[in-house]
Amino acid sequence: MDRTHPDKPIALAILAMGGQGGGVLSDWIVALAESQNWAAQSTSVPGVAQRTGATIYYVEMMPPQGDRMPVLSLMPTPGDVDVVMAAEYMEAGRSMMRGLVTPERTTLIASSHRSLAVSEKEQAGDGIADSGVVVEATPVAAKRSVVFDMQTMAEKNGSVISAVMFGALAGAKVLPFDREAFEGAIRAGGKGVTQSLKAFGAGFERTVTPVVETVEKTSGKEFLEPPQSLKDPRLDKLLQQIRQNYPAALTPLLYTAITRLVDYQDPAYAQDYLDRIAAIHRLDTSLSGERHDFALTREAAKYVAVAMAYDDVIRVADLKTRSSRFARVDAEVGKKQDQLLYMTEFMHPRMEEVAGTMPAGLGRWLENHPAVFNRLDKLVNRGRRVQTRTVFWFFSLYMVAGMRRFRRGLLRHERELSHLNGWLKLVTETAPKDYPLAVEILKCRRLVKGYSDTAARGNSRFERVLSNVPQLIGKPDSAGWLRRLTTAALADEDGTKLTGAQKTLETAFEAEQPRVA
Repeated sequence: MDRTHPDKPIALAILAMGGQGGGVLSDWIVALAESQNWAAQSTSVPGVAQRTGATIYYVEMMPPQGDRMPVLSLMPTPGDVDVVMAAEYMEAGRSMMRGLVTPERTTLIASSHRSLAVSEKEQAGDGIADSGVVVEATPVAAKRSVVFDMQTMAEKNGSVISAVMFGALAGAKVLPFDREAFEGAIRAGGKGVTQSLKAFGAGFERTVTPVVETVEKTSGKEFLEPPQSLKDPRLDKLLQQIRQNYPAALTPLLYTAITRLVDYQDPAYAQDYLDRIAAIHRLDTSLSGERHDFALTREAAKYVAVAMAYDDVIRVADLKTRSSRFARVDAEVGKKQDQLLYMTEFMHPRMEEVAGTMPAGLGRWLENHPAVFNRLDKLVNRGRRVQTRTVFWFFSLYMVAGMRRFRRGLLRHERELSHLNGWLKLVTETAPKDYPLAVEILKCRRLVKGYSDTAARGNSRFERVLSNVPQLIGKPDSAGWLRRLTTAALADEDGTKLTGAQKTLETAFEAEQPRVA
């Protein structure tokens, strides 16, 4: 668009979340316009806290018309925005839904990365919104789009995403100002100038010289492509088993699984996993699983690994004391070498978790003596604020993490193993009778996650859903019915929707029963 001498204001809307520098970006844009003797104004409408909505920053700019100063709007008007800048991909989609992005006028500048909303994280299963819808809508909704992973680029350049977005704005040439003017606005800000200019330059060059980038749904379930050989001979043996015994399409998934389980426990534990998958793969092959792309093996490979790497107190302690975690937090907050950083975390253990970390016999004895169990529960069942970088709490958690070597003999592991065996027995008994239903039984494992109360609720929903399997075997759309029950179980915590879905199932099957004259 030719807006060198606009007869109406140029309108820019910025959608950003806390910590992404949306306010700094709007200040830079205003400073840029004013440095060129334009009139500019910025306003903001804060989003709701905890990532249920982004703040919308709105900027209008226009050169003075003779002796008159322009009257600028305080809010973006649908269909009347020249540039929309979104610091997260689904926020770009929301700007389209609001009507801020139009095909006749709007240039959309957006980062392709995802920062999950609370509504996505709080789902018991996979609540991640499908960004593929935004991918398809972008070419239709916007006159022009500039989309790439600006967050990663900012991190690589030691800055925040707003600097990369400012560079993309300059590179898109939708404002009648040269690059030097943009850089001057950053220098005038006076803070983090070197890093901001570096990130700005990267964003500018990426926009001026675009490369092909495919934006897909971000699910967090990407699987690693295995290397040809590994340095650890124990892992190399596992990798060779995978290459020799399974279709190539399953290799990345299985490699990701054994990598996770070795990290969780040890190579022997990963071997136990492969032994379980081998048994299921033999059954799958005998049932002509190739016609189904080995769906039974594929889902087992995924969900058995998840089940074996269950969350427990030992795992939590291990993750919280890793040096890689401290390094990541230091980088995120910009900690310097001469600074100390303390992290305060909230923990609320129950006696159930304490008993789960005991040898199986002792843990069962305590649970069978309620008076002792309840008295101990009063001592441990309370919230604690723990500073993991203090000597006392770090070594306390480090010692708990060290109990990993004893995990196989603990009460929690005994119960998880029993639960796993019962689930897989149901799968193997169902598969010869109803292959699609057996595949769906494996997928039901997504109902179980976390530990403590979260795990207890998940296991309860899991058992309720699987209790319907016997009456589903061999019925029309049996897998579809189980899938709908699982979806209902994930919808709320109190089980109301699952109860309703079960009643619907009963009604449907009653209608199928022949009437006796």
